[in-house]
Amino acid sequence: MPSSKIVDPAGAVFGVILPVVAALSGVLLTKLWEPRLPAEIATHWTTTSADGFSTPMSSAWTFALVTVLFGGGCAAVAALAPALLMMRRTMLVVGLSVVGMVSTVHVVILAVQLDVTHPADTELPLWSLGAGTVLGAGVGMIGAACLRDYRRRVSATHRPDVTLPRAAAPAAVAASVGFGTAGSGILLLLLGVVPALVVCRISGGWWPLAVFVPVGLLIVSLLRFRVIVDEDGIRVINMGMTALDYGIDEIEGARVDVVKPFDDFGGWGLKVKGPRNYGVVTRTGPAVIVTTACGDRLTVTTAEAEDMAGVLNAFADRRRE
Repeated sequence: MPSSKIVDPAGAVFGVILPVVAALSGVLLTKLWEPRLPAEIATHWTTTSADGFSTPMSSAWTFALVTVLFGGGCAAVAALAPALLMMRRTMLVVGLSVVGMVSTVHVVILAVQLDVTHPADTELPLWSLGAGTVLGAGVGMIGAACLRDYRRRVSATHRPDVTLPRAAAPAAVAASVGFGTAGSGILLLLLGVVPALVVCRISGGWWPLAVFVPVGLLIVSLLRFRVIVDEDGIRVINMGMTALDYGIDEIEGARVDVVKPFDDFGGWGLKVKGPRNYGVVTRTGPAVIVTTACGDRLTVTTAEAEDMAGVLNAFADRRRE
C-alpha cells in the first residue's frame, strides 16, 4: 500500500525552503551592497583576468535561478515522503552541496568588489568553491538525518511458508555489505583524492580537495552498507543512518537464492527494479530475499544469507504464535 503522507516536513524545510531562502538572501544582499558596487561587476574569470560583466542585480537573479533550479531541483526530492528514503537523503546532500557552492561563490564575488573602481582587476578566490561545497554538504547531512520513512506498514497475517529455512536458536545476525575499509580507501583515492591533487596542481590552490573529496566520500558511502537482522526485523544502515527497514510483523517470509547484480538488478549498490522491488546487491552469490505484507521485496547479497533467512522466519513464527 502506498504511503498516506505526501510531504516529509524536514524534507520540505531543507530541500525546498532552504534553497529558496539561500537564493533570495543573495538577491537581498546584492540590493543592500549595490551602492558600494560598480555599475557592472565581474561575473566570470579566465585563468588570468575577468572577462564577463553584468549589473549586480541581473547577476544576483542569475545566481538565484541557478540555486533554485539546480541545487533546489535536486534537494526538493527530499520532500517526497513516498520516495525511497536513501534516494531522498542522497539527493538532499547533492542538492545542498550545489546550493552551498553557488551561494558562497556569489557572496565572495560581491565581497571582493565592494568599493572597487575597476572590477576587471579583481580575482575570484577559488577557495570559495571548496568552502561552499563543504558547507552545503554539511548542512545536507544534518537535513538527511532529519528525514523520516513514512512508508505505511502492513502486518503479515500468516506464518512464513513451512518450506522456508528456520534457525533452531535464532539470534541477531549482522553483516557488512559492499566495499570494505581497504576497498573504500582505494576508491576514495581514485575518485576523490587523485583527481583533486591533479586539479590542485593545475590551479595552484587547495580548493579542489574540498570539492572532489566530499564527492568521493558520498560515492563511497553509497557503496557501503551494514545489514542487521534480529527479533525486530531487518535494517539496512547507510551513512550511519537507516536506509531501509522492515519490522518482523511485516515480513511474510525470507528465502535464499543466487543473485547476479548486473543481470538481476542492472547494477551494483542499492537498486530498484520495478515497483517495490529493492536490492542491496554488491556481489554475485547467495542473497536473502525478504517479502513483506505491503508488497515490498528486499534482496540483500551476503554470505550470511542462509542465517539471515532462518532468523527472520523463526522470529516471524514466534511473533504469530
